[in-house]
Amino acid sequence: MNAAPAPAEPDRRARRDRTRLGLLPPLAAWLVSNLVTWLVAGASVAGDGSAVSYWSTGSRRRWDSEHYLSIARTGYEMFWCRERHPDFPDVVCGNVAWFPGYPMAVRALTATGLPYEVSAVVVTEAALFGAFAVLWWLLGARTTPSTGLTLAIAAVFPGGIYLHAMFPIALGTLALLVSIAGVARGSWAMAAAGGFVAAACHFVGTAAVGMLLLSALFAWHGDRRPVRFAKAGLSAAVAACGVLWAKWLMWQATGHWDAYETIQAISYGQGSLRQPFAEMAKAYDFPFRSWQLSEGQMTWLVEQGLAAHRPQFWLNAAFVLLVVAAAALRLVRDRRLDVAEWAALTLTVAIYMLPFFAGAEMSWYRNHAQMFVGLVLVKNLPRWVQALLLLCCLVQYALLGAMFFTGALV
Repeated sequence: MNAAPAPAEPDRRARRDRTRLGLLPPLAAWLVSNLVTWLVAGASVAGDGSAVSYWSTGSRRRWDSEHYLSIARTGYEMFWCRERHPDFPDVVCGNVAWFPGYPMAVRALTATGLPYEVSAVVVTEAALFGAFAVLWWLLGARTTPSTGLTLAIAAVFPGGIYLHAMFPIALGTLALLVSIAGVARGSWAMAAAGGFVAAACHFVGTAAVGMLLLSALFAWHGDRRPVRFAKAGLSAAVAACGVLWAKWLMWQATGHWDAYETIQAISYGQGSLRQPFAEMAKAYDFPFRSWQLSEGQMTWLVEQGLAAHRPQFWLNAAFVLLVVAAAALRLVRDRRLDVAEWAALTLTVAIYMLPFFAGAEMSWYRNHAQMFVGLVLVKNLPRWVQALLLLCCLVQYALLGAMFFTGALV
């Protein structure tokens, strides 16, 4: 008689155990990131001079957060400011300058009975944990000194204070990582879905469309050339529909297909391509210092962070150069980059440049937080470089965090 097949239950149990253990490093990174942010909040003071309570929803809200919450509550609106505010400048008011991906996720979660503010924080923190988890998978899900240091850098990533705020940064970053994972797995549907959500969350997420188009050159190797180009083109087209969905929602609410472009041009002087180096200079010199508290209300940390956007500028530039250097090192050493590394390299460079082409002189630091995807390549750097980068990121995280919690950043 043939022997009975071994039961499959032990194998399933082993896979579940490996999955649970595999979630421990990203869970630890998420907890450490929250712990560091809590400590920074405790060392800061709010705009009225009171202590900051990190666990309150108010500490996570900044200017644009109100627009995202208004979209979640009542949808889009656009009107001439003087129609409601006679003394206001003759510009366009409303919330059509912000994309719907994040607020729609917040609205969906409120179906559970949670308030909008709490739902916004839950979506943000859940997305951040997801970003750590997908990054860990892209790093190979193996605990080594290099992957451990990379995950530590992720916990205090430059601009990462906005990964905890009521903004679409965490959700958009998760979506970009999912798109990279889809390309790496050879799943055009996953890549397209991630690109769609990224593009629907923030204009920086539209970088996914370009990455997916270029994926025909470095991905889908199991397919013939026509199929590779078809998968790249189709996934990019689906990702671009994230922007079309946003514009459709705006049109439904306002009757204007160009509502986004109208408010950007009239109210914010944006919408056209800028000279990027001139925009870099404007971003570097922006007077955030004048928005700070009076000296008597400042803690030591806040005083040190009066102009923290300037070292942030240099750290972000250094990060991009390190990502490019990591790619070059891998090409010299192994004569190849894997699919995820090509995708991450493309996105990192695009995310860095997009705010300067668009003219985001007051918000580039939070847009650059989505360069988080470049950590896929940071694991290739020498460990001493990783350790130095970790130290710089930790110091800068505290300084920029102090600016955030005092209300000096938008």
